Amino acid sequence: MDRFVIRNPKPREAEDGKDTRRGRTKAATGQATLHSLKRVVVLEDIKRWKCILELPHQTTENLTDALTQLKKKIPSEEVIRSTRIGEAVENLQIHRDTEVSELAKEVHSQWETFIQEQRCRPTIEVRCDAATEKLRSQARRMLSQALDKEGGDSLAECIEREVFHQSSRLISAPYRRTVRALVFALKHKAEIRTQVTDGHLPVNQLVKSHKKS
Repeated sequence: MDRFVIRNPKPREAEDGKDTRRGRTKAATGQATLHSLKRVVVLEDIKRWKCILELPHQTTENLTDALTQLKKKIPSEEVIRSTRIGEAVENLQIHRDTEVSELAKEVHSQWETFIQEQRCRPTIEVRCDAATEKLRSQARRMLSQALDKEGGDSLAECIEREVFHQSSRLISAPYRRTVRALVFALKHKAEIRTQVTDGHLPVNQLVKSHKKS
């Protein structure tokens, strides 16, 4: 099972008297999960959205969905720089689709303003542990080989991150079975491999069609 390492475990919300036990924040108006807070950043999500934004031939729907999710988050300056998500968002400000470019501008402006005004506020960063990352790296290498690509290929990374996402962020039996099914399909079915490589078959649809329970 996947494990997570949480950095900065004492968020401002706890100081304000809200209950953060068991990953929840309680307020007078109701409850929200800890991960739904703007300053709680799951690095896996940031990296997955970066993959989506940078992958060639990406659909407008996938781009706007990723940007909409990013708009709900305020990553720290360190995360923006280390993951290079800021560059991915900035590059889309000149996208040919107006909806995509305008949304990218909104995300970039929101992050820039928030960081300038509240740079000292802590961010809770949720990371996968080393053992999980090792297993996931192995899966990416298998996918790269099936795609006949180099080990660091971005398409293989995007596919693996989508599998992880659709597997509820768990290195579980369904995750492993889905990876094996994808490796087999990409290696032995040239039509599927070509459709994915050319962008005619979006990564999320590819994973969904091969997802195992």
